[in-house]
Parts: sequence; C-alpha cells; structure tokens
Amino acid sequence: MPGGLGLSRPIVEVMDFLLALSRPPLVLGVDPRPELHGREPVAHLKRYTVELLEALAPRLAAVKFQLAFFEALGPEGLGLLFELASAARVMGLPVIFDGKRGDIGSTAEAYARAYLLRFPGSALTVNPYLGLDTLTPFFQAARESQGAVFVLVKTSNPGSGFLQDLLVEGRPLYLHLAEALAREGEGYREGEWSRVGMVVGATYPEVVLTVREKAPRAPFLLPGIGAQGGRPLKGPGLLNTASRALFYPGGRPDLEGALQAAEDFHRALVE
Repeated sequence: MPGGLGLSRPIVEVMDFLLALSRPPLVLGVDPRPELHGREPVAHLKRYTVELLEALAPRLAAVKFQLAFFEALGPEGLGLLFELASAARVMGLPVIFDGKRGDIGSTAEAYARAYLLRFPGSALTVNPYLGLDTLTPFFQAARESQGAVFVLVKTSNPGSGFLQDLLVEGRPLYLHLAEALAREGEGYREGEWSRVGMVVGATYPEVVLTVREKAPRAPFLLPGIGAQGGRPLKGPGLLNTASRALFYPGGRPDLEGALQAAEDFHRALVE
C-alpha cells in the first residue's frame, strides 16, 4: 500500500472519526459493480464515485467502502480504493473500511496497520468471533490514529439469528457481546463517545433500542437501509448506512437520483 496515498498526520489531527457523529447521520455505502460502468469500468467508477462524493459530501456523516468489491477487481481495484479513500478525506469526509476483519495476534495487528494506522482518522469493521482479546490491536490502533472500530453485534441479514440470537443464560448472544463491548469501550472513550462502536442492523429496529440501552456511549453503524428493507432511525450516535439505494438508485449510476435519495433519507430523519 503506497505511503503517498494516505493523508499526513497534521491534516488528520482535525479529522478525528468521532467528528462524523456531529454530521448528518447518513453514510454512503460504496459497493461498486463494474458491469454497470461500461467498457472502462475502473475509470468510470472513479469518475462517478468522486462526482457523487462531491455532490453528497455536505449531506453525509461518512463514506463506507465495502472492501470485497474492490478486492474482486484485483490490483487495479485496490489502487482505486486507496485513491477514493484519500479523495474522501480531502473532501472532509470520514472513511469507514468495511472488511469485517478479525484474526489473532500479529495478523490482527497487520489488519489494524493496513487500514487504521495507514489511514488515520478512519474506521474499520471487525468480527468478534475469535474472542475479545483479538480485538485489542484494533482498539489500540483506533485510539492511536484517532479512528474508530465497529464490531459486528447484530447484522442486518435474515439469517443472523442462527448464532447471534442464541440464548445464553436466558439472553441472546448479541446482547452479551454488546455488554462486554460497552465495558471494554469505556477505556477508549473520548468525551461523550467511545472509539469502540457496534454494527447493528437497521432491519432490526427493536434490537437497536435494546442494544443502545446496554451501550449508551458506542457509535452504531446501521446497515440495511433501503435495499434490505431497513428504515432510517433517529437518535444520537446512529449512522444510517445506505449502499445500493444511494450509490445506485434505480439499479444504476445516477447522480441526480442519488441526490434525491439522500434528500428522502434526510427527510425521514428529521420528520
């Protein structure tokens, strides 16, 4: 990962990820589909995404890049990812790398370096399945880099309950996890909010409320808005994430449609 693609620390010092929580509570999810971008998909993807970021920047809390879609494009796709992440930061938009990373020891440390330390002030989604001790390198890197970590707690997909809803001592597993993360997150608080956030699907609004009671200081990343049927949710520290419905309104690249979709989401969040 070339060093010149990240932003210098002096710039990042005024771009702490927690500032995203003071912006409009909408996150643009970038899940690029090259088949929708003509004969030169990478070049068109870059133009379209930069134009969309420029148009939507005042209306967004952050931009979330789904790493799998960029990785699927090979080296060219990874180069595009880092260019777009840097462009977003120059526009003053906090960045979330959605990779759901997780591993033990030095591997977790390497993931943390790759995304949190290489792009200070950014956030990364992580998977807690290997145990809370494996998340420590991510939490420490987020504190050092003024970033954040979003841990999967209750995901938006219909099959999430297979493991996440398992009853443990009479309560769902996701609730035990949320409570443990809330305790751990107290050590990473910066004022009102912790750098240890949680992913809670907007497709389960009742779960969002339940988890919020257990974790009042954790930022929540709420996927599933729009295409998956979730509706925008209002409240402090809630980052509503729309991907297909906002990046490809109507199933295709459409700047005007994206602006209209953003307005519709904002209307739902203020009414």
